[in-house]
Amino acid sequence: MSENPQKILYNSSNAVAGQMRTQPRALKDERLARPSPRSVGRPGPGSAEGTTSALRPTAPLSPRSKKTKPAAQYDRFIPNRSAMDMASSQFNIARADSDIPLDGASIAYQEEVARACGVSINKRILKFKEEAPTSEKDDLRQVYSRPALKSSAPTGAKRRILNTPERVLDAPDLVDDYYLNLLDWSVGNALAIGLDQSVYLWNATTGDVSSLCQLEGEAYIASVKWTADGTYLAIGTSSGDVQIWDAESQSKIRTMAGHQARVGVMSWERHVLSSGCQDGSIWNHDVRVANHKTAELIAHSSEVCGLTWRSDGALLASGGNDNLVNIWDARSVVPKFTKAQHTAAVRALAWSPWQLNLLASGGGSYDRHVHFWNTTTTARLNSIDTGSQVTSIQWSSEYRELATSHGFPHNHLALWSYPSLTKIVDIPAHDTRVLHTAMSPDGQTIATAACDESLKFWRIFETRSKSGKGIKASSLMAAAAPGAGVGTAAAIEGVLDMSRPSHIR
Repeated sequence: MSENPQKILYNSSNAVAGQMRTQPRALKDERLARPSPRSVGRPGPGSAEGTTSALRPTAPLSPRSKKTKPAAQYDRFIPNRSAMDMASSQFNIARADSDIPLDGASIAYQEEVARACGVSINKRILKFKEEAPTSEKDDLRQVYSRPALKSSAPTGAKRRILNTPERVLDAPDLVDDYYLNLLDWSVGNALAIGLDQSVYLWNATTGDVSSLCQLEGEAYIASVKWTADGTYLAIGTSSGDVQIWDAESQSKIRTMAGHQARVGVMSWERHVLSSGCQDGSIWNHDVRVANHKTAELIAHSSEVCGLTWRSDGALLASGGNDNLVNIWDARSVVPKFTKAQHTAAVRALAWSPWQLNLLASGGGSYDRHVHFWNTTTTARLNSIDTGSQVTSIQWSSEYRELATSHGFPHNHLALWSYPSLTKIVDIPAHDTRVLHTAMSPDGQTIATAACDESLKFWRIFETRSKSGKGIKASSLMAAAAPGAGVGTAAAIEGVLDMSRPSHIR
């Protein structure tokens, strides 16, 4: 054929257009009979139809024609919505809109509840594929054969921490001074407290109260500290003298003079008594000899208000109103190292009972932090922002926890786990700042004293029985509170209804 291809194309188009005008019913039959999309533009050898079929206009599909269901489309950011738990998704989205952030204690509480209930806290909500169909029998087998989630909750009796004191004593004339240390509990279960010019002893076993001494003139009690065996009591005065008293005979053994200002803190290491003075000096006294002063440690530029020996007697920690923490080697008069991370006076110092090189220090009103130090590497291990003035720190080796007492603005006791440093509980302790704390010899009860003229006892660290089936009750308060059940709050609205006097004086 010698015809022009363009002419053939034109004629073919005209023919198709003519058919569309004159034969509308035949169009439907032609559409149904036209080749599949795969064959369009692919004619067989020698076929002229292939030249025009690719350009042939296609009529629109009828609404009645059957549509093919599109295949499921997936995206790495959009999962399979048909397999989602939409109710849970909506709940969690609405829950996430809350303006109140969860604190560390709330998060820890939710995790503990989830573990105790055997619920996984990492359960997925979004799914990217349908689950395989299983019969009811298989589902039951899967549920009952599934291992239970490990729970950290005790299997026996759960620990209960009361927010009411077990016992309350009156403590009138307690000096409201952050830099003094007026409370200490001996291994013989005798509690010593300094009230203005007097020192009183309370026997926690019998409940008896006795007056040990009373200063003359204008001097007042600035600090008290028991020896390790509970036989002798050291008393620091506002005049700078340090007195040693025999608790059993209630007689003064000796007076060690020399300080030029009040002695607000002391610490024993066997026969050596270290005393911190208002002028920033620390003296070591050998109480066995007449010339008692054996060393003078000078490193603080202001009053020394925190002082404690490590249990092995190798290191001495001191804190002062100059915001410094000094660590002293027992064989040297120069600090081993100094820490200046606190921004307020450092009064609260406590060595860990199970880790010798771990020291906790707490700062005052403008600091409000507790720092943890490794005294071997001199590194700061961690810190807590308590939100309140830190007045004291008490460790519990039974629970591996620590209790901190606080002043402004909350005046409370706080309990922390270690090393997670998660707050366990806050106990509103006093109406005014908690100035002093002391731990009972059995490690179960903490005594707190405040300038609201009250002395309170809190059972926080009850000893767990070795069998793990319950909590062993202490007999510490049983003899002192006749008729009061062990483990119950004996105080109601600050008044103790007992046959024995509830005041120290």
